[in-house]
Amino acid sequence: MSRRLACAWLVAPLLMLGAGAAHAAASASGGFCDEARATDPATLDRELRFAAHVQDVLAASDADVALVARAGLNLGLVGQTWSHAALAQRDAALGPWAVRQLYYACDAKRSRLFDQGLAGFVAGTRAGATLRLSVVLLPGPAGRALGEAARDDARALGVLGPDYSANAYAFSTRYENCNQWLAELMAVAWGGAPDRAAAQAWLAASGYKPVPVHAGLLMFAGWFSPWLHDADHPRADLAAGVYRVSLPPALEDFALGRVPGARRLEFCDGPDCGAAAPR
Repeated sequence: MSRRLACAWLVAPLLMLGAGAAHAAASASGGFCDEARATDPATLDRELRFAAHVQDVLAASDADVALVARAGLNLGLVGQTWSHAALAQRDAALGPWAVRQLYYACDAKRSRLFDQGLAGFVAGTRAGATLRLSVVLLPGPAGRALGEAARDDARALGVLGPDYSANAYAFSTRYENCNQWLAELMAVAWGGAPDRAAAQAWLAASGYKPVPVHAGLLMFAGWFSPWLHDADHPRADLAAGVYRVSLPPALEDFALGRVPGARRLEFCDGPDCGAAAPR
């Protein structure tokens, strides 16, 4: 089985740097490309039931396509909840509501597209941790167009950059993260963009707004992690301590503003569900 890195911010270096233990990040960052750890049966059962409930709601909706985002990593130190988005489709080749996403192939050392069942997408939480999933239903022609672009390998791969960076700048083709690929796929589907440069130009002209992450000590994490980079970011942003990146809230806001009838749902199971998750 090939090793893969779930496309999200590398939070271990961030947490360690925030705690003043930067030296530990170097040794810890390699762990993100290890094989997935085994999940205990009770946690796996809970994840499967959670995914089945979400899938039932999707099946009963009027949409054939949905943006789905998970809160798989703790991004609270940078003011974020949702880390990783994918596109779920009713008639996905892998099965109903399977997702297509970008991931980093550790063995090949490059980004790839990866199809995965919804249960696999939500899996991987710690025992007892709260499960959260954000869903934006995309009904009608716009949703179908996005689904068609995702299924068309030529178009989907046309906006897949080989060089991965967790904090990729949203308006540079130097690097790409998982959410950026999905943003550019929207430009392919809704704007006819033929490549990454055209997709980013269309997104900028169409009012797409990446999330400004006030990174603080994360600015130094690139010294220790091979998946964080500064070279693609504007100097003014770096001087201000800000990374402008594609995260799920940016994708959701853009889709909600462009797709008639689009609506957002949030699913939660666990001890922290009483408090609304910040976006």
